[in-house]
Amino acid sequence: MGKQNSILVFGGAGFVGSHLCEELVKNNQVICVDNFKTSSMENIRYLLQNPNFIFIKHDINDLLDLNTQPELKRFNVETQGIQEVYNLACPTSAKNFDEFVIDTVLSNSQGVKNILDLVLKYDAKFLHLSSAVVYGARSKNNVKEEDNGQVDFLSPRACYDEGKRFAETLITTYSNFHKKNFKIARLFRTYGPRMMLNDGQMMPDFMLDALENRDLVIYGDKKFETSLLYIDDAIAGLTKFMDSDLSGALNIGNHESITLNKVAEMIISKADSSSKIVFKSPLMFMTPLSLPDISKAKNELDWFALTKLEDGINKTLDYTRANKQLLSTQYQESLK
Repeated sequence: MGKQNSILVFGGAGFVGSHLCEELVKNNQVICVDNFKTSSMENIRYLLQNPNFIFIKHDINDLLDLNTQPELKRFNVETQGIQEVYNLACPTSAKNFDEFVIDTVLSNSQGVKNILDLVLKYDAKFLHLSSAVVYGARSKNNVKEEDNGQVDFLSPRACYDEGKRFAETLITTYSNFHKKNFKIARLFRTYGPRMMLNDGQMMPDFMLDALENRDLVIYGDKKFETSLLYIDDAIAGLTKFMDSDLSGALNIGNHESITLNKVAEMIISKADSSSKIVFKSPLMFMTPLSLPDISKAKNELDWFALTKLEDGINKTLDYTRANKQLLSTQYQESLK
């Protein structure tokens, strides 16, 4: 095996970030950075025993000096540098959105600037995780990367939606000015193991509630449609994008639509549950999003969603069953 890359993953203890770290650490030295605002040590605890994995607790809104981190000596960062940087750091909580509005707007501005300056210092490859929210309200047609959505920049959730758009502007400006090929992955709705419970994102709660025969709560009505990408496919898309010569924006998502009501019915059936489906008022953060046009990812990276919804649900249910006691405890704590 040749020399391993040293890779920084900001937001590495979150749902997507922990799966990314798990994949990258197989062949690289991974430095995971997180502040646990909307993530958990439980997502990465098993990685702490891996000699190729180091965790640093840090808020991206503050400058990070890697040379002052003694634990990084074993990766020889001071002499060998950093080869790749992924930025997934941004508070995301559908149910507790209001708690993190200031952190969110700062993460998408000051935080991104701090990371970009670090990327330039080490002349590293850079991939930023953006979101489908940059396209604004749901469109009739699947959205392409060149489509310009419309976002209400004064709405209560603008710190996230407009924040993501500003982050893209900041990254593109840095990229053009410094003549770099930075990458922006626009991730659409994703699901799988390790999503936060009782946080309004519904999918993880559906799983646990079905196994415990509780009502499955949909924040919306029977017509609420979405697309769902299994986490393994999302990680494959991110790593393929980073390893490619492609730069700029790229959609990563499932281009097919399904109602959440249908998803809930599938989960109840597969869990052999007596749960019922109930509907509650929509949450501010859970809004209908456009579906992605993934032609660019297909043509340039040979990437598309491989996991069928049925298989993804089965895998997530298996994880939930295996960790039911821990998840139930976390769920009860989240209600306090």
